[in-house]
Amino acid sequence: MPSRTIRSLCDTSASNMNNYKAYTLLALTTLFWAGNLIAGKLAVGHASPMVLVTIRWASVMVALYIFQRRQIVEDWPALRPRLGHLLFLGALGFTGFSVALYYALIFTTAINSGILQGGMPLFVFCTSFFLFASRIVVQQAIGFMISFIGVIVITIRGDFDNLIALNINFGDALILVAIVSYGFYTAALRNKPQVHWTTLMFVLCVGATLAALPLLVLEMLQGATIFPGTQGWSAIIYIVIFPTLLGQVFYIRAVELIGANRAGLFINLLPVWGALMAVTIIGEEFHVYHGVALTMVLAGIGLAEYGGRKLSPQG
Repeated sequence: MPSRTIRSLCDTSASNMNNYKAYTLLALTTLFWAGNLIAGKLAVGHASPMVLVTIRWASVMVALYIFQRRQIVEDWPALRPRLGHLLFLGALGFTGFSVALYYALIFTTAINSGILQGGMPLFVFCTSFFLFASRIVVQQAIGFMISFIGVIVITIRGDFDNLIALNINFGDALILVAIVSYGFYTAALRNKPQVHWTTLMFVLCVGATLAALPLLVLEMLQGATIFPGTQGWSAIIYIVIFPTLLGQVFYIRAVELIGANRAGLFINLLPVWGALMAVTIIGEEFHVYHGVALTMVLAGIGLAEYGGRKLSPQG
């Protein structure tokens, strides 16, 4: 067998192996992120939202500093000019998103939260378009419109009379606030300095912790603080280890293997995992309008991703 053919077969085998590894990592990542919704829902009444948020980001901040402080010090010269910007992004994308999410779970279901988060790429794209004039093709416009209609179906609970009367669940409205804040955060990250991902994560966690502490004090002054018991600590430990640490590491490794564009498609699994886990673990009821909204969100994002590949076919 010619050496060129052997090399080609080896390259194909290596490529397939990278694909399998990436798909496994991405499936686990979205499973962990969906589990964040379930853990947050199970923590209601067992740990207050600001306790969850503060412990989550402070724990990751401390862990990264302990194990990666040499890398953080090495990246400091590149980090310092953009420090204020990154601290703000940590406050917006980490604390802002988490506070809205965990308070929302007091008022709405994990199924609703998961499907609404499936529309997050829509808000990321819209923010990029308005802030940085990102290009758009017809498929993207149509896809995002379909996804947006799916988001509306969830927020009005499948009854358009609720839209006319503006009868929208407060928790669903908070989820929309969460994903809009994360959209701004994600779009603004394009101006991040070129530093190691652990350094970037550390600084974002510093910003998140600094933003969370005064909100925790405010929650305590209002007498709304619930310090975690066994169930609360179980939720916190899961949130810190799986969606926050392992989810981030797995996603970054998957992007290295198959590229950001292909990896981004797997975010669409989040509402699927979320719905399955909400039904099987906490016994939430799955309605017809959930199925309609989920289908529209996934179809819309899929069409938008297909159109986006025309703009950026690599990766």
